[in-house]
Amino acid sequence: MKTLATPKISNASKMPCKSWSLPAWDSCPSARKSDGSPVDACNYCYALTGAYRFPATVASRKHNMEDWKCDDWVSVMVKKIGKAKYFRWFDSGDVYDIKLAHKIYTVMGLTPNCQHWLPTRMYKDSNFVSIFERMNELENVVVRYSSDSINGVTVEGLSSTIIQTADEFKPSKGESLCRAFERDGKCKSCRACWSKSVKVIKYALHGNKVKDKWFTV
Repeated sequence: MKTLATPKISNASKMPCKSWSLPAWDSCPSARKSDGSPVDACNYCYALTGAYRFPATVASRKHNMEDWKCDDWVSVMVKKIGKAKYFRWFDSGDVYDIKLAHKIYTVMGLTPNCQHWLPTRMYKDSNFVSIFERMNELENVVVRYSSDSINGVTVEGLSSTIIQTADEFKPSKGESLCRAFERDGKCKSCRACWSKSVKVIKYALHGNKVKDKWFTV
């Protein structure tokens, strides 16, 4: 096994922090229905369009898919995160391997001053549930279960879902509407996705400045 990890860290323009990502779809087994087609929400995957198709972007994510297997990956990731206050796992891709999930958990535990957000659909695989629960027991971690719905159906626990329009959102305790579409597609000062007090994040499929993202491979 390789012993020299060189993780590629990305900086998505929307977010206030850096991220570590994998190739969308290729690392997303829980994004598939039983017939192999994408679940409803993944028909609109932003990570299969635009800049995510640039050769350098594709290459960095393919690199990460092998790099995490290196013996020193955990220690290198801890150094990469450093003094960052926020970090996002997977602005593309998912935690497709249980060994990777355990390594990420270790990184989270070794960076207590950084708030980690990890969105995932792998909760649908029972093998991953216990490690996600352990992650969420850490004060600095929010693992959000991504609903497959585009009609506001939620899943139990900290989660996110898609609604058709922002007008459908009715303010409720523990729920937040992502208003990035009102801020040129950026988080700006919002940190709701990283907050344990926000149980459900809702994303508008058809926002004021949001275009449909149709699934293509």
